[in-house]
Amino acid sequence: MAEAETKPKAQTVDSFLKAIPDEKKREDCRTVLALMKRATGEEPRMWGPAMVGFGRYSYEYESGQKGECFVTGFSPRKANLTLYIMPGFEKFGGLMKKLGKHKTGKSCLYVKDLEDVNLDVLEQLVTKSVGEIKRRPAGARAQ
Repeated sequence: MAEAETKPKAQTVDSFLKAIPDEKKREDCRTVLALMKRATGEEPRMWGPAMVGFGRYSYEYESGQKGECFVTGFSPRKANLTLYIMPGFEKFGGLMKKLGKHKTGKSCLYVKDLEDVNLDVLEQLVTKSVGEIKRRPAGARAQ
């Protein structure tokens, strides 16, 4: 079985962020970094080559495959700033309606321009999603 790419790396978050060529995207990442630090009370670290993650939790898929991942995080992708809301969005419908312009995947929140979202609502979303993950027992099954 292939080894998971999403695992803690030695690269510093600061060096990763400084290397982002687009100034606007770099500044948006710094804004999200500060927001997630407040929401988690955790220090960031690199997970894989391009993901900034906060905290850590264990999971197990129904297949029996186990792993670890960050509790929340983000990645500056080419088209969007991707924020990882690990429990998904099902329980956060009220906040999602107030968030602003975005798209979602299973656990990914895609934001083209951070100015298009309400940062207070985004921080509430991250805080609530972190609380949801932390309430799960260690090794809880991933959805």
